[in-house]
Amino acid sequence: QVQVVESGGGSVQAGGSLKLSCIVSQNIFNTCGMGWWRQVPGKGRAVVASISPDGTTNYDESVKDRFKISEDNVKRTLFLEMNKLKTEDTGAYYCAMIPPWYTMPECLLSWGQGTQVTVSS
Repeated sequence: QVQVVESGGGSVQAGGSLKLSCIVSQNIFNTCGMGWWRQVPGKGRAVVASISPDGTTNYDESVKDRFKISEDNVKRTLFLEMNKLKTEDTGAYYCAMIPPWYTMPECLLSWGQGTQVTVSS
């Protein structure tokens, strides 16, 4: 299974920026679509940004024009640049496969520990 390690979270004031990183154990960006998932206490995980093997990116409306997802194939790293942060961006962020790739045998992933982002007003 693919393994990931997320980092880069922290505590910032509203309006600030953070850049999350996710190191992936295998070079799967050309095979599997990946994304950044956000989990808020009491709610399930939801994708906020994703990138497909062909490079197509998608964003949840709540983060559009503020977040940017990118990848570095050489370093096997997925990034999430987060700008103009809002208090509602607070949550634990995880990188993982997105539908439909996450059911493919070659894209099976072991969820990482995530990285916490806390935005204060």
